[in-house]
Amino acid sequence: MIRRKPAHFRSSLDLRDKVQVKVLRKRLKLSDEQFASVVRKSGNSISAITKEASTLK
Repeated sequence: MIRRKPAHFRSSLDLRDKVQVKVLRKRLKLSDEQFASVVRKSGNSISAITKEASTLK
Protein backbone atom coordinates (compact mmCIF):
# COMPACT_ATOMS: atom_id res chain seq x y z
CA MET A 1 0.00 0.00 0.00
CA ILE A 2 1.34 3.38 -0.98
CA ARG A 3 0.99 6.04 1.67
CA ARG A 4 0.96 9.70 0.83
CA LYS A 5 3.09 12.07 2.81
CA PRO A 6 0.76 14.28 4.85
CA ALA A 7 0.15 17.69 3.30
CA HIS A 8 1.52 20.59 5.27
CA PHE A 9 0.36 24.14 5.24
CA ARG A 10 2.78 26.66 3.83
CA SER A 11 2.12 29.17 6.56
CA SER A 12 2.83 26.87 9.51
CA LEU A 13 6.06 25.33 10.70
CA ASP A 14 6.26 21.61 11.40
CA LEU A 15 8.54 21.47 14.43
CA ARG A 16 9.14 17.75 13.88
CA ASP A 17 10.73 18.46 10.48
CA LYS A 18 14.36 19.30 11.25
CA VAL A 19 15.01 20.72 7.78
CA GLN A 20 12.17 23.26 8.04
CA VAL A 21 13.36 24.35 11.48
CA LYS A 22 16.98 24.67 10.38
CA VAL A 23 16.15 26.66 7.24
CA LEU A 24 13.88 29.11 9.06
CA ARG A 25 16.32 29.52 11.97
CA LYS A 26 19.19 30.26 9.57
CA ARG A 27 17.04 32.66 7.52
CA LEU A 28 16.15 34.63 10.65
CA LYS A 29 19.76 34.43 11.94
CA LEU A 30 18.75 33.21 15.39
CA SER A 31 20.49 30.87 17.80
CA ASP A 32 18.80 27.67 18.94
CA GLU A 33 17.77 29.23 22.25
CA GLN A 34 16.42 32.40 20.65
CA PHE A 35 14.46 30.41 18.08
CA ALA A 36 12.99 28.16 20.78
CA SER A 37 11.83 31.14 22.84
CA VAL A 38 10.29 32.84 19.78
CA VAL A 39 8.38 29.68 18.86
CA ARG A 40 7.19 29.28 22.46
CA LYS A 41 5.82 32.83 22.45
CA SER A 42 4.28 32.97 18.98
CA GLY A 43 3.35 29.39 18.07
CA ASN A 44 4.05 27.62 14.79
CA SER A 45 2.88 30.28 12.34
CA ILE A 46 5.81 31.36 10.15
CA SER A 47 4.58 34.95 9.88
CA ALA A 48 4.18 35.21 13.66
CA ILE A 49 7.67 33.76 14.19
CA THR A 50 9.13 36.26 11.73
CA LYS A 51 7.34 39.16 13.36
CA GLU A 52 8.44 38.10 16.86
CA ALA A 53 12.03 37.56 15.69
CA SER A 54 12.16 41.09 14.29
CA THR A 55 11.47 42.44 17.78
CA LEU A 56 14.59 40.67 19.09
CA LYS A 57 16.96 42.47 16.75
